[in-house]
Amino acid sequence: MTLLLNVLWFVLGGFASGCAWLLGAVLLAITIVGLPWAAAAWRIGMFSFFPFGKEIISRVEQTGEHDLGTGPLGLVLNIIWFVFAGWYIALAHVMIGITLVPFIVTIPFSIQHFKLALIALAPIGKAVVEKP
Repeated sequence: MTLLLNVLWFVLGGFASGCAWLLGAVLLAITIVGLPWAAAAWRIGMFSFFPFGKEIISRVEQTGEHDLGTGPLGLVLNIIWFVFAGWYIALAHVMIGITLVPFIVTIPFSIQHFKLALIALAPIGKAVVEKP
C-alpha cells in the first residue's frame, strides 16, 4: 500500500514539490550564507518525493545525543528560517492539505502535506527515517 501511495503522490504532485524543495536547496547553497539551511531543504526535498512510510523525528531521538543542529545554534537557525521562509512555505502546505481534506480519497495526501508543513516550520535538527 505504501508503494502505491508513493507512486500516486509522486505522479500527482510529489515530483513538483520535491523539485521545488531541491531547487530551494541549490539556491541556498549557491548563496553560501544559506548553507546551514541547504542540507535541511535537501532532506525535505528527498522526503517530499516519497513521503509515505517515513516519518520526521528529531536527530536527538535518532542518534541519542545532541549536535550543533539540536542545540542553541539549531534554535537560532530555526528562528531565522521561520522568519524568512518557514512560515509561508508551511502555510502553502497547510492550504493544499486543507483543500484535499474534503475528498475522502485524498485524505492520505492531505496528511503528508501537514507533515511537510511541520518540518517546513523548523527543519534544522530533524531527520527523516523509515517507519518501523
